[in-house]
Amino acid sequence: MIKVLKNNFKNFDKITNKILKNGLKFCFALCIISVFILLTYILIFKSSYLYYIGINLFKFSLIFGIEFIICSFVVDKIKKQLI
Repeated sequence: MIKVLKNNFKNFDKITNKILKNGLKFCFALCIISVFILLTYILIFKSSYLYYIGINLFKFSLIFGIEFIICSFVVDKIKKQLI
C-alpha cells in the first residue's frame, strides 16, 4: 500500500506536484504559527481566545493539508483519464 502511494506521488505531473508541494509548505507554515500561538498561551499570556485561535488554526492547517493531498490525487487521475 505504501509503495503504491509513493509511486503515485512520483508519477504526478509537474504542475500538480508543484501545487502539492507549495500547498503543503503553506499548511506547515500555518501549523508552525499555531504552535507559536499555543506556546504563547502556555508560557506568557493565559487567554481563552488565544487558545481557541491556536487550536482552530492547527485543525485548519491539518485539514487543509489533507485536502491538498486528496485533491492532488483526484486531479492527477482526472488528467490521466483514470476516473
